[in-house]
Amino acid sequence: MMTHSEETYIDLIDLSDTGAAVGAARHTAALAGFEETDQFMIATAVSELATNIVRYAGGGSVTISIVSDGDRIGIEAVANDSGPGIEDVEKAMQDNYSSGNSLGLGLPGVKRLMDEFSIESVPGQGTKCIARKWRLQT
Repeated sequence: MMTHSEETYIDLIDLSDTGAAVGAARHTAALAGFEETDQFMIATAVSELATNIVRYAGGGSVTISIVSDGDRIGIEAVANDSGPGIEDVEKAMQDNYSSGNSLGLGLPGVKRLMDEFSIESVPGQGTKCIARKWRLQT
């Protein structure tokens, strides 16, 4: 997999920073050639990741980049934090499970919106999520 020169790093300190992440996701998705519907889906997924970082980890970052793999081009969002981590990742990936006061649809929703999703979390050390959406290059 190759990362292209278009890469945006956003510090997430408070909820107002999530708007920058959403805008960067939409802009980068457009540069990668995604249709508007996919741009909104990607932006929604990045919004969820960024909001989770601010709400549950107290801050972190998201990096959005264009990637390619063979005949595919895509967008990758890497969300990192050094917050408390997730005790049970398997539960966190189930619909309607929440450790806070939410509907518990965020992380499973990100997985549904994107083509690839991975999550690594170490309690007391933080969480890293990687989400990718692909399209065929034309």
